[in-house]
Amino acid sequence: MKTPEKILSNVTRSRVRMREAGLRPVQFWVPDTRRPEFSSEIREQCMALKDDPQEAETIAFAEQAAREISGWK
Repeated sequence: MKTPEKILSNVTRSRVRMREAGLRPVQFWVPDTRRPEFSSEIREQCMALKDDPQEAETIAFAEQAAREISGWK
């Protein structure tokens, strides 16, 4: 089993290589889909958009854009 020091050393070397390749780290925060209330929150948000004309326009735009991408299903 690797020691914490060995893991840290591997992570550090990997980060150095990535920076040398011109990359930088970025952290993303996303909703926790494991929360019990997640699905009810999504349902509420979808229902709020159900009859919204701007939402229908946005969906139509996205569907049209997807049709123009070769191989998109």
